[in-house]
Amino acid sequence: MPESTRSSLDSIPVSLAPFFQEYDLASLDPERSANTIIERVLQWGNRLEIRWLFHVYPPQRVAAWVKRWGKEILPEPHLTFWRLVLDIPEIS
Repeated sequence: MPESTRSSLDSIPVSLAPFFQEYDLASLDPERSANTIIERVLQWGNRLEIRWLFHVYPPQRVAAWVKRWGKEILPEPHLTFWRLVLDIPEIS
C-alpha cells in the first residue's frame, strides 16, 4: 500500500479520513474501534482500503460483523455484496 495511503499498518489509512470526520483518526484504535472501522470501510472503502481492512481483521471477524450488524447498518447493495464475498447465507 502506498505510503500516502497509510501512516502505518495498524493505523487507519489517511484516505479514509472523510468517513471518520467525527473522530480523531490518529486516536482511533483498530481493536477498540473495530465495529466502526469495519462498518465505514465496508460501506465506503476503495480497493486499497478494503485490502487494509482484511489485513488488519481476519475475514471471520469481518463476516461476524456483517452477520451481527449488516442488516441494520449496510444499505443495499452493500449488504448483498459482502454476504456474497464472505459466503454468508441470507440474514433474517
